Amino acid sequence: MMFDLESVSRLASPSDNVAIVTRTLAAGTTLRYGAVEMSLSHTLLEGHRFAIQALQPGDLLTSWGQPFGEVIRPIQPGDAIANEGMLRELGRRSLDFALPDRPNFSDHIAPFVFDETAFRPAAALPRYDKTLSFEGYRRAGKRGVGTRNMIVLLGTSSLTGGFAHVLETQLKGAQYPNLDGIVAIAHTEGGDNDLNNRDLLLRTLAGLIVHPNVGAVLVVDRGIESVNNAALQTYMADYPLADVIHQFMTLSRSFQADLDAALAIVRGWLEPVSQMTRTAEPISALKIALQCGGSDAFSGISGNPLAGWVTKEIIRYGGSANLAETDELIGAEDYIINRMCDLDTARKFLRFVDRFKTWTGWHGASAEGNPSGGNLYRGLYNIYLKSLGAAAKMHPDVRVDAVIDYAEPMTEPGFYFMDSPGNDLESVAGQIGAGCNLIFFVTGNGSITNFPFVPTIKIVTTTERYRLLPNEMDVNAGAYLEGVSMDDISASTLRLTVEIASGRLSVGEEAGHTQVQIWRDWRQTSPVDLNAIQAAQSTFSRQPLPIRAETELPDVRFPAVRGAQGWVSDQVGLILPTSLCAGQIARMCAEWLNEHDAGRELGVSRFVSLVHTEGCGSSTGRELYNTLIGYLTHPMVKHALLLEHGCEKTHNGYIRQLMAERGLDPAHYGWASVQLDGGIQKVMRKMTDWFARQPERGGETSLVGLEAVRLAWVIQGDVSDNLALNLATLTRMIVAAGGSVVLAENDPLLAHSVYQHELALQPQITLGYAQSMESAGFHIMEMPTRQWGEMLTGLGASGIELIVTHISQHPVSGHPLIPVLQFTTVEQIAVQYGVDLDAGFTAEDSFVEPLLNLMVTTLGQSYVPRVRLSGTADFQITRGLLGVSL
Repeated sequence: MMFDLESVSRLASPSDNVAIVTRTLAAGTTLRYGAVEMSLSHTLLEGHRFAIQALQPGDLLTSWGQPFGEVIRPIQPGDAIANEGMLRELGRRSLDFALPDRPNFSDHIAPFVFDETAFRPAAALPRYDKTLSFEGYRRAGKRGVGTRNMIVLLGTSSLTGGFAHVLETQLKGAQYPNLDGIVAIAHTEGGDNDLNNRDLLLRTLAGLIVHPNVGAVLVVDRGIESVNNAALQTYMADYPLADVIHQFMTLSRSFQADLDAALAIVRGWLEPVSQMTRTAEPISALKIALQCGGSDAFSGISGNPLAGWVTKEIIRYGGSANLAETDELIGAEDYIINRMCDLDTARKFLRFVDRFKTWTGWHGASAEGNPSGGNLYRGLYNIYLKSLGAAAKMHPDVRVDAVIDYAEPMTEPGFYFMDSPGNDLESVAGQIGAGCNLIFFVTGNGSITNFPFVPTIKIVTTTERYRLLPNEMDVNAGAYLEGVSMDDISASTLRLTVEIASGRLSVGEEAGHTQVQIWRDWRQTSPVDLNAIQAAQSTFSRQPLPIRAETELPDVRFPAVRGAQGWVSDQVGLILPTSLCAGQIARMCAEWLNEHDAGRELGVSRFVSLVHTEGCGSSTGRELYNTLIGYLTHPMVKHALLLEHGCEKTHNGYIRQLMAERGLDPAHYGWASVQLDGGIQKVMRKMTDWFARQPERGGETSLVGLEAVRLAWVIQGDVSDNLALNLATLTRMIVAAGGSVVLAENDPLLAHSVYQHELALQPQITLGYAQSMESAGFHIMEMPTRQWGEMLTGLGASGIELIVTHISQHPVSGHPLIPVLQFTTVEQIAVQYGVDLDAGFTAEDSFVEPLLNLMVTTLGQSYVPRVRLSGTADFQITRGLLGVSL
């Protein structure tokens, strides 16, 4: 059968030499293009490209009239276009057709060179003399107009994120007129004192606090962080802080006392915040955050041009828009530069691009490595194609009026470019910090991202995806591919924008799905010897270190259950998100299963989700993969299911390949996809059904001794001689009995002379970060961080079943899977936080026996650690020395 080329494919620009298929076409399909007939060399998935003319090595392939690759082998009309990255990615997928056996183009094209002598400022877009209104919340002073009226519970750092989440849970269900919700903003940053993103973090938090969608905000810290309440208040000297209902609170009492105080504060705000009402406001008060995620080949043809058209209208009414994602404009510099308002603004944009490239280079990564597995699978073969499509969010008639730093306030109307990584969530947080009160999110695969207190209008690029995800997408831009005019779709989208700004819920708000992540810290701030760092990250032995283990063994026993790897203290069901964008749905499903006591028939005590922020827009490598595999194979995990978002780098296909490389059978695990399975409700049903079908395995119980103990010591603060002596004695007992003890390489206990002497220890790393133990005994884990959640996450992946920590500053968050015991030998801490700690001992006495008994009763399930009862937990995968946001 023969098709006209226009009926089954699209040219991004009439001058292009490749076309994009609008549906999957089989190899051998014949196409007519003018007087030329061609036959497809290979089966092409929707969104993939083929040549429409003969090309020779050295020729440039073009889309949107711009080059995206250089031909390296002769190409004939109808030949599939393929580079190395696309072939590698599609090779990971379960495809039932043959791929080209080798690439025919490379990604190398000449870098952009800015000719300042040829630069001409772009003209300003004419403004309408008419007005258009929406119903919004007019804020006092210079805060602007809100599209929502929310109470925000803000943790200044990762140390108080868990508290904010628990507080949000306690306040759920509070319904007052004009109150759109009470939400926690918990993030991963600011927990260390050695930060490279400190100013960025302060700027973002300041912008969130005074955001016009915030009716009131409670800001919570520990007081000891680099980014704390005092630092924030000093930083906000020029922000309109006095114009928002707010209170800064430092956690300094017991968990319950602090929680009661916070609840009283927020409940006291319910009435005054509910008195805030919507009024008719000009659409010029809208500030649009322009985002795309899970992009495909049609993002630059339907979705992004639609967002650009509506944004153009809002700017003509006097509003503002914010385009971000610096690395996703590499390859589109010419398009952006030609739309700059002046030379200085153009130079500033290029400085941000160069700085981004430099930062990634210092980490051994490349900004050109941004495209995710989903991007490649859906036809975006490299950063140039992705950037050319992403730039289409900026209408050709619109000029860039200002270039700003991440979360820098937008003070005047117009079109802004904001520096940020391509990671959707990290980029969105900066745009909200800058003042955006509405988000246009364009997606090809069907990303379901939503921000906690700013509504997101999700625009999907194809009708097929819209039909697959009707409860997650607001607008079907795919209608344009089927003949509906862009003017008609844009006009209806503008009407929807006004309605959502006026209070109509977006589909994401109706689903109750939100996420937030601030631009994560980076380690390298200057050129480094990458070879030396990478050499130091060589594979470790996974074999235990010899220690002096001669000791009298106490006769202690505790009940355990026989698991797949021997006796274990507990059996759980695990939902493991492969990336950050699947995390919230994993948590929602685990909570539902626990609420409905679904574990009883499966022989598991509970269901756990391990929510993290990696797997999409970062260069994190083995730390991430060690962690995922470590928890999938953890002795306590009886049944495990992997949940992908669908467009991330670490999608299910990638994890299956990783499993095969490590000798694991993917058939032993469950698999689900938020996007491919049809959205939140459908994928939750699929996950619950999978667990329901699993057989009840094991179940035998018996009393076991110290040989079944696998624990980690984690010390907060200084180590006294007596503390080191007691923990050395316990270490000897456990290892001598055949159990395991793990310590982080940077733990102060490991460096203490008494501990080393008592064990005759010669410290040497045996485990990489999050690497599982191969044999029982004494292990030291590589640990490139002192961030609490990152340490617990890495240690937990080794296969331990208990974490015991000594507290000398303040109680800490727990681990979602592994029980965490907290004890102290500091009298002041025992007095201040005694009800939150599991034990307190004097600084001089022996506490070997009582601490051992506490550990055994915890492993035997007859004691529940205090931190688990509080509901606070922290799980975060480190990016190591070389991880950086992309």
